[in-house]
Amino acid sequence: MWLSSAWSSLWLLAACAVGTRAAVEADQSMKSIPLRTHSLAPPYLDSDMSSRWFDFGGDTLVRTDQYIRLASDTPSQSGWLFSRIPLTATNWEVEFEFSIHGKGHLHGDGFAMWITKDRAQPGAVFGHADNFEGLGIFFDTYKNNRPGVVFPYVMGMLGDGKTTYDADNDGKANEIGGCSARGLRSASVPTKAKLTYFQDKSLTLQLQYKSTDAWIDCFNLESKPELPLKMPNTAYLGFSAHTGELSDNFDIISVETRNLYNPVAANTGRAQAAAARASGRGRPEKKSGGWGWFFFKVLLFGGLVGGGYVGYTKYYKPKQRYTGF
Repeated sequence: MWLSSAWSSLWLLAACAVGTRAAVEADQSMKSIPLRTHSLAPPYLDSDMSSRWFDFGGDTLVRTDQYIRLASDTPSQSGWLFSRIPLTATNWEVEFEFSIHGKGHLHGDGFAMWITKDRAQPGAVFGHADNFEGLGIFFDTYKNNRPGVVFPYVMGMLGDGKTTYDADNDGKANEIGGCSARGLRSASVPTKAKLTYFQDKSLTLQLQYKSTDAWIDCFNLESKPELPLKMPNTAYLGFSAHTGELSDNFDIISVETRNLYNPVAANTGRAQAAAARASGRGRPEKKSGGWGWFFFKVLLFGGLVGGGYVGYTKYYKPKQRYTGF
């Protein structure tokens, strides 16, 4: 009875240890490094009244204590903001705070975030040129012709440099993922978006506009043969906005870009390289025991405890009865 209970306890202990260790490793598996070259915060401008890392143009206005306004609540406005150097990180995350607001009940057209081969190319697609190569995330506030869809509507498009944006149908023909975001305009909490990309693997967009620190999944895409999530080899981060007959204020409040990496994978790569160099000098490659070795040690310990108990019951117990102790 005691032995069975001991074995059950050991199995439970081993399972808990494995689960705890796996959870810790999962939490620590992905790290980030801030990319100052692709981030923005007030006052936005350097002492010479320009930005070291970003260019802006068109109708863009910079209020150093509050926002960068890409387009104002005035008809026929168009402005842009683009990084000066390309985004070279393999895996990255861009989190930015923005604000869409204005005086009227009718409003348009919208703004966009860009990861594109060409930078600062003004045009008719939310302030950027059409037939772009790269990724566009569109925050569309005016409904042209898309039945059954609630606006504002947020969607992504991967451009190949040849495909035209389906403006007549609010991008329906181009959409790779999207979501309705009623309440995004003039929200009572800071409105934010977070775009996360793992090279050739996944693309995720999350929004915050209903309550603070409550992220809503807009879309989560996995790379497929029919939809390869591939960015241009040289890509710039940017934002743009456009107003037509209807208008709004489109403000960028802050931008935080992070380089994502897996320290476990990096350490493994370094260890493998070191082992290869060592083996070249005639030294044997040293490998980690892994989970199998860890679990084997737990079972070995349990076997020793169980064997000791069996030996105790066979040798010491009969001697007690014989000697009278």
